Amino acid sequence: MIKIVLSALVVFSITANAQVKKSKTMPVKKTVAVSKKTEVPVEKKVVVYQVFTRLFGNKNTTNAPWGTIEKNGVGKFNDFTDKALQEIKKLGVTHIWYTGVPHHALVNDYTKYGISNDDPDVVKGRAGSPYAVKDYYNVNPDLAVDPANRLQEFEALIARTHKNGLKLLIDIVPNHIARKYEGKSNPKGVRDFGADDNVNVEYDRNNDFYYIPEQSFEVPTSDSYKPLNGENHPLADGNFKEYPAKWTGNGSRLAKPDINDWYETVKINYGVRPDGSKDFPQLPTGFENKSYKEHFAYWQNKDVPNSWKKFRDIALYWTAKGVDGFRYDMAEMVPYEFWSYMNSAIKMKNPNAFLLAEVYNPNEYRNYIKLGKMDYLYDKVDLYDHLKEVIRGKALPDPISEIQAKYADIEHHMLHFLDNHDEQRLASKDFAGTPEKGKPLMVVSTTLSSSPTMIYFGQEVGEAGNEEGGFGKPTRTSIFDYVGVPNHQRWMNDGLFDGGKLTESEIALRDFYSRLLNFSINSSALMGKFQEIQTVNRNPPAMTEGNQEASGSTSDSNVKSDNGYREGIYSFIRWSNTQKLIVVANFSWVSESEFSLIIPADVISTWKLKDGTYDLKEELYGKVAAKLIVKNGQGSIKVAIMPSESFIFSVQ
Repeated sequence: MIKIVLSALVVFSITANAQVKKSKTMPVKKTVAVSKKTEVPVEKKVVVYQVFTRLFGNKNTTNAPWGTIEKNGVGKFNDFTDKALQEIKKLGVTHIWYTGVPHHALVNDYTKYGISNDDPDVVKGRAGSPYAVKDYYNVNPDLAVDPANRLQEFEALIARTHKNGLKLLIDIVPNHIARKYEGKSNPKGVRDFGADDNVNVEYDRNNDFYYIPEQSFEVPTSDSYKPLNGENHPLADGNFKEYPAKWTGNGSRLAKPDINDWYETVKINYGVRPDGSKDFPQLPTGFENKSYKEHFAYWQNKDVPNSWKKFRDIALYWTAKGVDGFRYDMAEMVPYEFWSYMNSAIKMKNPNAFLLAEVYNPNEYRNYIKLGKMDYLYDKVDLYDHLKEVIRGKALPDPISEIQAKYADIEHHMLHFLDNHDEQRLASKDFAGTPEKGKPLMVVSTTLSSSPTMIYFGQEVGEAGNEEGGFGKPTRTSIFDYVGVPNHQRWMNDGLFDGGKLTESEIALRDFYSRLLNFSINSSALMGKFQEIQTVNRNPPAMTEGNQEASGSTSDSNVKSDNGYREGIYSFIRWSNTQKLIVVANFSWVSESEFSLIIPADVISTWKLKDGTYDLKEELYGKVAAKLIVKNGQGSIKVAIMPSESFIFSVQ
């Protein structure tokens, strides 16, 4: 184990009026090799605010494990008032992802609205998983003040979101649906999933599901888990009628899946045979370089599986209602040819649609971007995972440079995050440990590339996910239970959305996020070029004679200078034609760090800076005065940084 303590961050930006003295786990089917830098299609950073919709407006603080909706409360669409949306926008947000909107399986009685009860034996938790969708043409009745008008209430939220200057995303989960799917809201002519299947065979190209012929589904059993924690319920009897049994969502082919399988869902068949071969048209060679319009044209008049058409129509239904994009759950479990088919159809209706995919296999990233026409993928497996190891003292920050180089051609498409509904909260004891220790991670994550930044509601006020929801466990805010989110509730302040109950430290943390995110969406440099300066600062050569005073180095060219740059520091630069930034992160939370930061000669040359002294403006708080000194074509900056501190400097 590499034991390091990490936690503060500095970003410098250089200004133009300087004083100048004259004298930079899915199987691999097909990988697209791309060497040319991907064009950045937008001019400003995007910031996505993910919010778990049923938790956002919940004012109830009971938080009883396995608590009912009556006991623990639930938020509604109407809780996203104009004031709430304006405060989210002022945080520096451009897009809001309403998680858990499509009607999914849950344990509550809505039979008077024509909705069948769900069986707790195939529902996780009481409030249910948002990824076990029960009806794609309607929304979760829990979220409506009047469940009979739930769709109209969501349509009003779409309009309200747009009125307040935000774009919105919802989830689509093409890989699987709820085991008890019932399309009660299907538009005219839309056939339900499985309605036309041949259930006597394991696989048929036009079946929506895979079957286990002549076997009935059996509810998985476990000594450690009982539905609803063992509470009496008329449907919780260990039985669920399904004949023949279907494959489970994660691909299990057992009639009785394991308790750890996604047993509440069934897998959709996209024309991938049980042996893994593809039973549909292939994209021609070279289509990784084609536009979405060319992809769309290719699929016209092609014979594709029925499931492709069903999900395309679902996406277009919501697009027509004003939804600006989608987050796709477990996208890599669905072939990228389908994504080409559906995403190109979406883009033909809305060229600016925001299409975000959950993909965890780096070998497939370029396939899903280039061939699947995804806009963005989670940058989890490399950047997120590594930053987590760094802040936990298990890794050095140096490999961040290698990660950035590895994805240089697709860096814009790799969405960065430190918190979401699936992961441990950034401030939790098993991640950063405190919200303050998460600050340097947030600055690096936000400023490292031109990709979008995503935060999860409550992250900006230090939510640590300490609640025992029932099915959901601490360190993650439960997505399966009716719970309240304490830090967020203090900001919400009984619906005033003014932060009136926040502690001083929470107010300061939200101010930090607001400063950082607002800077990021207005910075041209963050949509520009990147160069790491970690290597030269971790292994500094002797400075030239003219720079000895600034660096403390010797004049012996064979001697490496000790500029005080320690292993918990990470630095890089970003620039555009109009802005130059220097970012320095100190992840150590033990003591103040002082060092002389080297800005190498190739950067000085690229930036066309002459020998002289340049003022640096600190962009986050404006309290730190610093100067870039250029001598003999090489730059240096004296830096003093406290634990968990973050600066952003620009060359004036």
